[in-house]
Amino acid sequence: MRLLPTRTCTPGMRLGRCIFSEEGIILLNENVELTQGLIQRLQQYGVDFVYIKDAVTDDIQIEDPLSGETRMKAITEIRTHYRAFMETTGQRKLSKSHVLGKAFGNVMKMILDDLNEKPGTMIMLMNMNVLNTYLYQHSLNVCVYTTMLGMVNGYSRDDLMTLGLGALLHDIGKTKINQALIQKPGRLTSEEFDEIKKHTEIGFRMLKDEPNMPLLSAHCAFQHHERENGSGYPRGIKGKEIHDYAKWIAVADSYDAMTTHRAHRLAMLPHQAMENLFAGVGTLYEQKKVALFRDNVAIYPLGLTVTLSSGERGVVVRINPAVPQRPVVRVLEGPDGEIFKAPYEVDLSSKLTVFVSKVDEH
Repeated sequence: MRLLPTRTCTPGMRLGRCIFSEEGIILLNENVELTQGLIQRLQQYGVDFVYIKDAVTDDIQIEDPLSGETRMKAITEIRTHYRAFMETTGQRKLSKSHVLGKAFGNVMKMILDDLNEKPGTMIMLMNMNVLNTYLYQHSLNVCVYTTMLGMVNGYSRDDLMTLGLGALLHDIGKTKINQALIQKPGRLTSEEFDEIKKHTEIGFRMLKDEPNMPLLSAHCAFQHHERENGSGYPRGIKGKEIHDYAKWIAVADSYDAMTTHRAHRLAMLPHQAMENLFAGVGTLYEQKKVALFRDNVAIYPLGLTVTLSSGERGVVVRINPAVPQRPVVRVLEGPDGEIFKAPYEVDLSSKLTVFVSKVDEH
């Protein structure tokens, strides 16, 4: 299958993967034939890229890091508890909030079990086939990205549980912020941004006394917008004053935000988001954490169309874990646009004179 910008899709193409709502419900099944109306609706709902079936790349399979059962359980728990908090007035706790630590602890165990079954898996985009990822799916994505980074960094299972819970619930304070403000398209006023910034302190207060919830997980909610140079919030702390867990979450949170569709801009592809993260090294993010993220993220996702420095065009068919920025590309077209009858593959990790010069974004 191939990964194509939705706006370049044409009627008659067939989906290579299901399209889900943020609540985990299948909206369009795999193999559904796209119509002009469906394509327009996908664009309206913020699906900027889709996987399309293609005879030349039908051997490319995109593996999800989580099982369907784990994904559905996680989204269900996030939706259930977040909605309950949204429906209560003020910042008071729910009468049954004592189940929060237990419920999300069980979800984290399932996530860790799934990730442990696939050691060495590269971090792949999780937003490509989900509508409206603004809070529920974002929370899950950041949890998975952060937990995978923690595993590569050598954290114990207990540490991963604490880190993962903090990542899963890092934005829980947003449930007590006006949702119209959270989803507002376009630029926020300074007063509106000040209101949204309160979610870090609110989240900390919601989690810090929660039974079965590590205090460090609450501090992840508190500190995930703090930055290396002290320019973050809510306290403006910097460097070593920020807990390592919050620093990991800051990188994953920013990456997921950049690779997610927003009302005022299209989703970025991984290589673009990575460039932005590196631009913030030393000022916003810790260098070694961004570097570890780079070394473990599929900068060029499977199925992506790329142009090589030779002028040839092809599709990414495999990721080289040791050098993810140099994947295996199946070359389909020559520099003059001639379509090859017999495509061939080039491993950029061994053919160092050739590199990806352009990504098919449009």
